[in-house]
Amino acid sequence: MIELRDLTVRYATTTVLDIPALTVPDAAVTYLLGLNGTGKSTLLRCVCGIIAPATGTVEVDGTWVRAGRATPSGLGMHLDYRAFDPRHTARRHLRWLARSRGLPAARVGDVLGETGLDEVADRRLAQFSLGMLQRVGIAAALLARPRTILLDEPLNGLDIAGIHWMRALLRELADAGTCVLVTSHLLDEAERNADRVIVLGTGRVLADAPLRELVDSGDRLEDAYLRITGAAA
Repeated sequence: MIELRDLTVRYATTTVLDIPALTVPDAAVTYLLGLNGTGKSTLLRCVCGIIAPATGTVEVDGTWVRAGRATPSGLGMHLDYRAFDPRHTARRHLRWLARSRGLPAARVGDVLGETGLDEVADRRLAQFSLGMLQRVGIAAALLARPRTILLDEPLNGLDIAGIHWMRALLRELADAGTCVLVTSHLLDEAERNADRVIVLGTGRVLADAPLRELVDSGDRLEDAYLRITGAAA
């Protein structure tokens, strides 16, 4: 579970996030939606401790997150498909991450299998497509068997088989009790797979509700999203 209280993030004199309270529940796939520049990635980086908020607190599974400190042990994340040394192989990259977090080396083989990377594990990452790099990032996020997992635009670059695989993985994680928070611009995919939807606009929470409540009138999620954000104009 993720809990934010009285959270603000400022760059110089500009407030980019202002969230009085927000809870992302366990055992659910929550999609974080919003136009570019509304603070989605900033919010994920606050939860990870990469960015220090100006005010407020972040808790992950009951543990306070403090910028610059160790990542909570039950938190997995994939925030940037470019965060790799292209000279490394997938296996070497994951072994390095496992060692840095004090995780057993055996987990590397497990997550390579879970993400369908077994046959390409010893290729250099420079040879990987965007979709394959996304799978490496997701494998890294799964290393610690996380209770909470954050994925920033993980569907970018995936082909249809990859999207089906991702959909099944997110559902499997949520059904096992994991708190899953995903950013995406693919509203059709969110409508297929989300249990809960959070909509950000100019750094504020415009909506936070179960998917079925947002589309209860028979609208598509896209219609609800446009109505909430005023983006149709």
